[in-house]
Amino acid sequence: MSSAQLDESGRGFSFQRDEPLDMRLDPTRGETAAELLNHRDEATLAGLIHEHGDERYARRIARTIVRRRPLRTTGDLVAAVRAAVPRAAWPRRTHVATRTFQALRMAVNDETGALRQTLQEIPGLLAVGGRLGVISFHSGEDRIVKQTFRALGAADYAELEPSPLTPGDDEVRANPRARSAKLRVLERTA
Repeated sequence: MSSAQLDESGRGFSFQRDEPLDMRLDPTRGETAAELLNHRDEATLAGLIHEHGDERYARRIARTIVRRRPLRTTGDLVAAVRAAVPRAAWPRRTHVATRTFQALRMAVNDETGALRQTLQEIPGLLAVGGRLGVISFHSGEDRIVKQTFRALGAADYAELEPSPLTPGDDEVRANPRARSAKLRVLERTA
């Protein structure tokens, strides 16, 4: 899905508007973000916010979410994050709830599991000389891609660059969402 589709979905991917907390890429399957937030225990919530969002205040955010239940909308979640994170610690360049929203979207859609599965299946489909490019937007995702590519590199594959390609200043100015993008490319050599 593209950024524009997510922004216009009406399913709570963005904190820019007050919408239902759904966050499912396929709205016909699985648990919504609201169900996850309202039914998981504090430790589980803190773990997923920390793991998928690299959020320093994950425990405080989880504790505040549990105290404010039920959360139904993006506005409810934004208010909980704002209440949990000390004002002096709010990021200057991004919204204070960015990492929490990212973590919930990743958890609701099992994005890490899908990435792992794809990285196991796709390389075998490449012809000799074929290339696989993966753009990640999260350090945990990039770590999975890097480890998988390095493991495959010992066999019939080679990573084209030892370090990921990242956007330049012009690209980030034109598309701020690109700021955390990392591109890694794998080529089948034999």
